Formats: sequence, structure tokens, C-alpha cells
Amino acid sequence: MPYTKLKERFIASPLNYVGGKYRLLTQLFPLFPKDINIALDLFCGGANVGINMNARKIILNDSLSELTSLYQNLQQENPQIIFNQIWHIIDKFKLSNTAKYGYGFYQCNSAKGLSSYNKEPFLALRNCYNQTKNPFYLFVLIVFAFNNQIRFNAKREFNLPCGKRDFNQNMQEKLRRFIAKLQDENITIFNKDFRDFPLEMLDSKSFVYIDPPYFLATAPYNENKAWGKQDELDLLEFLRILDSKNIRFALSNVIFHKDREHHILKEWLEKHQKFKVHYLDFHYKNCNYQTKNAESNEVLVTNY
Repeated sequence: MPYTKLKERFIASPLNYVGGKYRLLTQLFPLFPKDINIALDLFCGGANVGINMNARKIILNDSLSELTSLYQNLQQENPQIIFNQIWHIIDKFKLSNTAKYGYGFYQCNSAKGLSSYNKEPFLALRNCYNQTKNPFYLFVLIVFAFNNQIRFNAKREFNLPCGKRDFNQNMQEKLRRFIAKLQDENITIFNKDFRDFPLEMLDSKSFVYIDPPYFLATAPYNENKAWGKQDELDLLEFLRILDSKNIRFALSNVIFHKDREHHILKEWLEKHQKFKVHYLDFHYKNCNYQTKNAESNEVLVTNY
């Protein structure tokens, strides 16, 4: 689906998670159940999947408390107040505002970007956020950070460098649409490790989408050994438990990644042949799932 059509159909997160599934939504959603009472996005990250689900109730869960705190504030606060706070923070730290003044005002251009102007105020904001943990400071950091990404070090300090863009019209529109959907009464936000999620909330009419940190990947969210072999094994056991409770699930992962094979997942699937493996076309061309030398072989594993 062309990107313009994708924007018309789905809401995009203002957070750019590496491995985010926004561009895969047109492939994922036809594979999801149609009769969902409770939809749980277990590792919601940027929430591109969860925010677009069609269910009586949607649960966005993530173990990163800074992220879920931001979502809770975006959900609970009046949208105009949110935007006022964002502009106040931008003005307070003297960050750029090209939506109002344009690039020339900052002696920058769109191609080169704004990092030369914003670097020092960005670092001041980053230092202030790491001391205060103000969720709106975090959002502004993400807006001005490298590729609008989110990353914390082992001390839970935000540590991305300054990026090329600011709170431009495109980002403002993304945030407006995201807030509008987030404030829908059927969305609840949880901050749980997947091992601690209260499964008694779910039943056979529920659906759990699972997009964990990829064991084979080296994305920013998987730095500092944030996801290891035991986590992967625990997750596979979690899937078995879901299935034993007749709770439907779909797991996103990769079988191959940069000439490496995900032996743990492959062997687990061989032992549990009742589960279906759907091969996705990450590059949006006709996919040949037998091409094992592909850079990344994206799959969706389902128990229905």
C-alpha cells in the first residue's frame, strides 16, 4: 500500500521505535482475528499496532515506565494543554520552531537539518529531563532526538543525540491524531513485565499481539543486554501458557536476520507444529519465504 494511503487508513505513532510495525500494518491486520473483545499489545513500544486495533477494549502494555507514563499523560490531559506545554518547553530551552519561523531564521535548511542550532539546548533539555523525569520533557526530547527515537542507558537516562527535525507540522498532526485515539475510552495503559501480566483478565475472545525485542537484533531498545536468552525462553513459555488457556496470540519475530538463524525460535516451532507461521514481506514485494539469505525474514506466529 502506498505511504499516502497508509496514512489515511492508520494512525502513526509520533515515536519512531526501531522495529516498529507501522509499515507492516496492512500485512498484519488481515491475519488478526476479527472478533476481539480485549486486544492486548504486550510490548506496545510506539503503539502503532495497539492504537489501530479494532476491539471492545484495547490494552497498551510496556515494561518501560517512562514510556507508559508519557502515554498516560497524553491520555489524561486536555489536548490543547498538552500542546501548550510542548510549546512552552520548546520556548524555555530555546529550541527551534520552524513551523513558525522557517529554517532560514536559524541559518539552517531542510536538507542539512537543525542539529547545529539545536544541539546545545537539546543537551540542556536532556539533562533536565534525566533529573526530573517530566513526561512532557521526554516527548519534546523524542521530537528533537535522532530519528524521533527513544533510548535509555543502563542508568535509565535518555541518551540519544540531537536530530535534524523539530516540532514541525507533520509531527504536530501525528500527535493530534495519536492523542485523539489514545483518549478513546476503550484504551487502557499498563506497565508490566510480560511475565507479570494478569492473564485472568483475558479469555478466548481476547487477542494478544506480541512484538518483543528481537533476540537477533541490535536495536537501541535492546542495548545494555535488555533482552537475553532467558527472556526469549520465558516468552516462548508464556506463549504456551496463553495457548493452554485458549487465548489467541500473534507473535512478530524473525527466523533469519543478517545471515543469522534464530535457532531457539525455529526449534520451538518444530516442537509446536500446531502453530502457524506466516511469512511477511518486509520490503513490500512478492515475498519468497524460502529465500533464507534475505537480510531479515519477518514472520507472524499464530495459534489460531
